[in-house]
Parts: sequence; structure tokens; C-alpha cells
Amino acid sequence: MENTLFSILPPVLAIAMVLLTRRVLLSLGTGILAAALILESFSPAASAKALWNSFAVTFWDGGFNAYNVFIILFLLLLGIITAFVSLSGGSRAFADWASRRVKSRRGAKLLTVFLGILIFIDDYFNALAVGQVSRPITDRYNVSRAKLAYYIDSTAAPVCVVSPVSSWGAVIIGMVGTILAGQTLLGYSALEAFLWMAPMNFYVIAALAIVFFSAFTDADLGEMKKHEVRAIHQGQLYDPEKPIPGELKEEFPEHGHGKVRDLLLPIILLVAGTVTAMLWTGYQNAGQTLDIWAMFENTDVPASLLAGGIAGAVTAIGLYAAQIGRNSEASFGWIGKGIIAGIRSMWTAVAILILAWALVYLIGALQTGEYLSGVVAATDLPAGLLPVILFVLAGGMAFATGTSWGSFGILLPVAGEIMIGTAPELLLPALSAVLAGAVFGDHCSPISDTTILSSTGAGSNHIDHVVTQLPYALTAAAVAAAGFLVIGLTGSLTVSLIAVILLLAGLFFLWSRRTARLSLSEQTS
Repeated sequence: MENTLFSILPPVLAIAMVLLTRRVLLSLGTGILAAALILESFSPAASAKALWNSFAVTFWDGGFNAYNVFIILFLLLLGIITAFVSLSGGSRAFADWASRRVKSRRGAKLLTVFLGILIFIDDYFNALAVGQVSRPITDRYNVSRAKLAYYIDSTAAPVCVVSPVSSWGAVIIGMVGTILAGQTLLGYSALEAFLWMAPMNFYVIAALAIVFFSAFTDADLGEMKKHEVRAIHQGQLYDPEKPIPGELKEEFPEHGHGKVRDLLLPIILLVAGTVTAMLWTGYQNAGQTLDIWAMFENTDVPASLLAGGIAGAVTAIGLYAAQIGRNSEASFGWIGKGIIAGIRSMWTAVAILILAWALVYLIGALQTGEYLSGVVAATDLPAGLLPVILFVLAGGMAFATGTSWGSFGILLPVAGEIMIGTAPELLLPALSAVLAGAVFGDHCSPISDTTILSSTGAGSNHIDHVVTQLPYALTAAAVAAAGFLVIGLTGSLTVSLIAVILLLAGLFFLWSRRTARLSLSEQTS
């Protein structure tokens, strides 16, 4: 049943299941089972063997699959780092340090945005750390909790999705590597592809630009204006009539022994260790050539991420262990509990990744991409429209399911197969469109885990956060859609970036004039 109508049933079934059940693991698993049955014409024994093989290749693909295994280990190490930064009190210490140095409302907002960008290793960690660090500072300068939640949410996934040294980057590079496997004519590695995709993610560019503009000015959209006016003029940071979540619930004891270094050193060692390992492995694999581009082209990304993850995790654990004896709440027992809690926090991400890899393997065997490519060619659908169509599709899917990972986990391999068969020159814009749409839909979804974490981290009513963030997300999405349309029609990253920048400049000009008029009318009334 390869390269037939039946070959599209597994991904269609997986997508439909996600939309209906909002359970990503169940949906991916159903798609995998359907793919195995269709591949082997519903033979029980042969289907079971295909199912086994689809999971086995994650760990053993003609030999030990270090690429996939190292990425999984890196994700688990990120969970451990997150746990020990909280356990050691590093986040709280940094909040105390920063609150003594920020001197204005604009400074409080900009600090939150910069922290959201700097803490890029994981979106969950971002929401937890930035929320804990920034809330005392933004509260001091009467920044509404809805605005804080917006800053947290809009600097978490958008930064992680374009950072190679992050849980998102590790997963995406792994999936892109699977899509590119055997495609020697394309001429770039998975890391190169990821780096080229970053400036093509127009939603990230637009969302971050709007965040910075909002933080630097007093311009607000929609319902956010009401929250900011109430915070500035009445000192009410949130609507007292609505339920507000308290501090983030933590399993770990609170104490005052944390230092700023307990937060900064693990992150610095994570980044430094990863970059150093990337340069070293690239240097070795490039024949010991001191050529920066050759080094990055030949670097071993998973091994480098693992090295950085080990450096960051060991540092975080060591900083906590150093508190034993002077901190009555610290003990060796908590080290074991912290490791277990960190690993548990990443189980879902690891499961999604393994299931996504299995689905990629099976739809590749079914030649789903070849069939879809033939359908697209037969219908004469302009290839230039595919990036913007994929952006909208991924956005709708992530909105309905509340998960960006589940959306791009299903759509990336499908989009890759379609573009390789129809317009390989637009492969990277199409993959970027899927990632951009997944983040956009996740931002708009009230059932998104990162949206919920952002509300809780900021101490904002959840629905208030969703409603106030929506106009910003929709505005960024409109700009991004224009960018994907331009790059699809022209094939030029430069032209599309210019179009996006011009649209943002025009938007900010009109936005500034509107804010000035409203401010003038308030002063004269």
C-alpha cells in the first residue's frame, strides 16, 4: 500500500485524533499503529515487526544510534538543571539582586523581556524562572500581571524554537536530521538547516519585535490597555474580582540560602559547555581544520548538547550540595529527589520525541510524501503557497490541541516529504512555517501548558492572560503570514525579511500615533 491513498491515512488519523482527543501521545500512537498495519497489509505478525522496528531505530539503527539517544539524555539533564536551580534557591536570590538595581517601570519591563530571551534552554524553565525573578520587580513598578504573563509567554517558546542550545532545538534538529536523511542533493546538515530556518521564522521575529516595542513604550492593544491603566492609576495589578493563582507550586522547601550564582552558573556552563563541545567535535570531524564554518558544519550536535547538559547539571547539583551543612533544609536525600523530579518533568517530551521518530520512520516506508507530492503536482497547487498554508494549518492545530510539540511532531515530517518531492528549494521555509504556526497556535490556546504556566508564574488570571495576549499574537501572525507568502512566491529570504521589517515599522508608526492621541485625549479630559 506504499505510495497510495492509504499511505496518508496514518498522519491524517493522528491529526484527527489530536483535534478530537487533545491527547498527543495517544494520537501519535494511533497513527503509528495504523501505519504499521497499512504498511504490512494488516498482517498481524508483519505489522508487529514493523511496529517494533519503528521504535527500535530510535536506539539501534544498524548500530548504536548515539544521535537519538544523546538528544534524549540531554532533555533529561535539562529537567535536572531546572529542578536544582529551584531547589538551591537560585531563582529567588536573583530576584532579590535584580530588584535592588532596576530603577524605572520601563527598566522592569525590559528586564523581564531580556530574561525571557536569556533563559532559553527550555520553555517550561523559562516560565518558571522568569516568573519567579520578575514578579517582585514588575509589581514594584505597577506593571499589570497580564502584561507580565504576556512577556513571559512571548519570550519562552519563540526563543526556544530558534535556539539550537535548548530542548526545542535538540528535538527539532533531531527531526530535521531524520527528514534530511539520504537527501544528499540538498547539501546541508541538520544543524545548518536549523540555523538557516531561524531567520525564516517570521512569527518569532514579529512576536519579539512587538514585545520589545511594548516594553519600551506604553503602547497597548485591546484589553491589555485596561489592565495597564488600572495598574498605573489605581495600583491594582489584577482584577480583584477574578481568581488569581498564587506562587508557583513547588515540591521543594523554600529557604534563603540561595545565591545569584546558583541560577547563573548552571546556565552559563550549559551554554559554554555545549558551544565548546560543538567547536571541538567540529574541529575533529573536519580533519582538525581551524575553519569556523567547517567546524560548525561537521560538529556533533547531540554529543555537544550532552556535554553541555552534563556540565550544567553537575554544576547545579554541586551548588546545591555545597549548601548542605549551612542550610537546614538541604540534605543528600533531596539530591536524589531533585534528580528524580527533573527526569520526571521531561518524560512527556521524551515520549513525544520517540513517537514522532517512529511515525517519521513508518510514513517514510509508506512513501506518504511521494504520494502527497504527486497529488500536489496533479492539482497544480502553486508550491509558493505551501509555506503560508502550512503556517495556518499548524497554527490551527496547535490552538485546538494546546501543544506546539504535538503539532510540529506530526506536521514536520509530512511537510518535509511534500516539499522534497515538489519544491526542495522551499523545504526550509516550509519547515519554518510549521514551527512558526505551532508557536502561534500555542500562544492563542487557553489549554496550552506554557500559557497556563505563564499565567501562574505571573500571578495573572488565566483567561485574562489569554484574552490580553491574543491581539498581540494575531498581529504577529498576520505579519508572519505575509512573510511566508512573500518567501514562497519569491524564494528570497532577503526580500521576505524586508517585507516583514517594513510591515512592523508601519505598524509601530501607526501604533505610536494612536497611543499619542489617546494620551493627549486623557490629559485634556
